[in-house]
Amino acid sequence: MSQIDELVRILGTQHVLAGEDAKPYTVDWRGRYSGAALAVAKPGTTDEVAQVVRWCAANNIPMVPQGGNTGLCGGATPDDSGEAVVISLARLNRVRGIDTDNDTMVAEAGCILQAVQQAAREADRLFPLSLAAEGSCTIGGNLATNAGGTQVLRYGNARDLVLGLEVVTAEGEVLHGLRGLRKDNTGYDLRNLYVGSEGTLGIITAASLKLYPLPVASCTALLALESVRDAVTVLSRARKGFGAALTGFELIAGNCLQGVVKCYPQQRIPFEGPSAAMPWYALLELSDSESADHARERFEAVVGDMLEAGLARDAVIAENITQSKALWHLRESIPLSEKEFGKSIKHDVSIPVSLMADFVETTNAALQKKFPGIQHVIFGHLGDGNLHYNVAPGGVYTEEELLSRQYDVYELVHDSVHRFHGSISAEHGVGQLKRDVLPRYKDPVEMALMWRIKQALDPRGLMNPGKVL
Repeated sequence: MSQIDELVRILGTQHVLAGEDAKPYTVDWRGRYSGAALAVAKPGTTDEVAQVVRWCAANNIPMVPQGGNTGLCGGATPDDSGEAVVISLARLNRVRGIDTDNDTMVAEAGCILQAVQQAAREADRLFPLSLAAEGSCTIGGNLATNAGGTQVLRYGNARDLVLGLEVVTAEGEVLHGLRGLRKDNTGYDLRNLYVGSEGTLGIITAASLKLYPLPVASCTALLALESVRDAVTVLSRARKGFGAALTGFELIAGNCLQGVVKCYPQQRIPFEGPSAAMPWYALLELSDSESADHARERFEAVVGDMLEAGLARDAVIAENITQSKALWHLRESIPLSEKEFGKSIKHDVSIPVSLMADFVETTNAALQKKFPGIQHVIFGHLGDGNLHYNVAPGGVYTEEELLSRQYDVYELVHDSVHRFHGSISAEHGVGQLKRDVLPRYKDPVEMALMWRIKQALDPRGLMNPGKVL
């Protein structure tokens, strides 16, 4: 039998793709990375995943796990050798159960994030992980990359929202770890080894997820600001005024919003006059467990204090859910509008919030000195210190000229991140994009320990080879 015939024997004809049918699974969402695959395997159960992994291991065939294929660092794209099997988790898309007394849900890895959110909502609960790709990304991919999103400030990263995992190991064994326990102090934390490992240690097939009470009310506002320094002060005031009720705090450069409305004329910046052309904006949200009136009163008081203190030049407070969604839609449309205008050099970095203004000012100046006229496209989750610090041609360079300088831009930005005690990957992972530069910024002991873990759990290097390490 051919190798593809053997996979068909395990999964059935319709669940093994090859040739042209496999191509959509061999290109990443951004079109930056492309490769080739021996085949795409689409198992429908954990047992089938384990069978495929055991077959690959027996035949020394590399495996590339893939969720919704929405990653930004090439972490789910095979190389061009054509030797790997892409293992798509799309068919593992069931919510196995919800326990409202324990506030947990067990969901399979191929569940679309939006479906997980909806299932929780139907049970009168909240699953708070939220990001722009939630209509197509999967919970398995979210956990494999330790996704962040817009509510990390209150609820934490994906890592903080999972209690247990079911994982198929590199040998095809199944780790049954779906216990919905908030306390389990019985040895090494295997769950946290797999979360954020980008499929290089094993394949997550299901997860026990934390749920929360649905907020009674929420309030959203867009503030017009003069500087990042003012945004940091506004964040500090918001934390003091709202406490744990502060759900999200997004920093957005003015040119990002201008790009959205240029690309999508049906959207608009909700200010008039000078406030519609400010250099910076902050989008903040409060979630309240008491009442809509209580939420509104707290919100207006704190935002009003910011305006009186001159920290914010203007503010628009959403009057209803429709207006709140419109404000968030502006923010979430930034990556899509960026893509419409062509390729840019993207950075997903984290910086201590107290150093954020200095980082932006210093790095912007250094880039302009080396690449005069280049455009800064900056937005992100200021509340947890995460910026998407992107660089566009700015009308001075062609797309090709910009991309020919990308490694110089990466080095300048990442060196600056390192000087400001930050990380070169906040929420997108390492994948292929940052694999080779990681040793420049990681402590040598950290790198050595990561290698030891990889060699212990995947000694033959068959799990997602060429990613992270």
